Amino acid sequence: MMSNILTILHLYWSFVKIGFTSFGGLSMIPLITSEMISHGWLNLEEISDIVAIAEMTPGPLGLNCATFAGLRGAGLFGAISANLGAVTPSFTLCLIGAVFFEKFKKSDVMQRILIGVRPACIAMVLGVLVTLSATNYLLDGGISIIAIAISIIDFILLKVAKLGIPTVIIISAITGIVVYGFMHLS
Repeated sequence: MMSNILTILHLYWSFVKIGFTSFGGLSMIPLITSEMISHGWLNLEEISDIVAIAEMTPGPLGLNCATFAGLRGAGLFGAISANLGAVTPSFTLCLIGAVFFEKFKKSDVMQRILIGVRPACIAMVLGVLVTLSATNYLLDGGISIIAIAISIIDFILLKVAKLGIPTVIIISAITGIVVYGFMHLS
């Protein structure tokens, strides 16, 4: 019992260290490997399997690895502990950032920084919008009227009918399957 509690605490601390010393994604793998092997929780083959599974499943690689490594190391509580450890660095840095932002949001320097940052953020969002629009509305060398119609219907469902985003996504998926399915049958 006591060794299991220590393992859970070690899992938490290991993933805190990993979170603070890596930049997420694939850069976490060497640190995860080192921690898992040094504590004897996993061998290289198991780590390779976990990384492969974590890459295939939805979600951030670090959290997926933390979940699987924690499960292997100490069961459900190990997975919870490892995940909490993995998110602690991000949470801490965001909290510190929020405190500093709150403290300095009225300063002239911060206002000038935000004046420069806001347009940059809008430009990045517009860049993504243009890129996604090109891949979604230009099909087979032409404009897809069906895709545009689905988008207009989605907008109406979101703004006028006030449906939730998951509901609209499901309706759009079904509509796309039905409409494009019938087009390929004929």
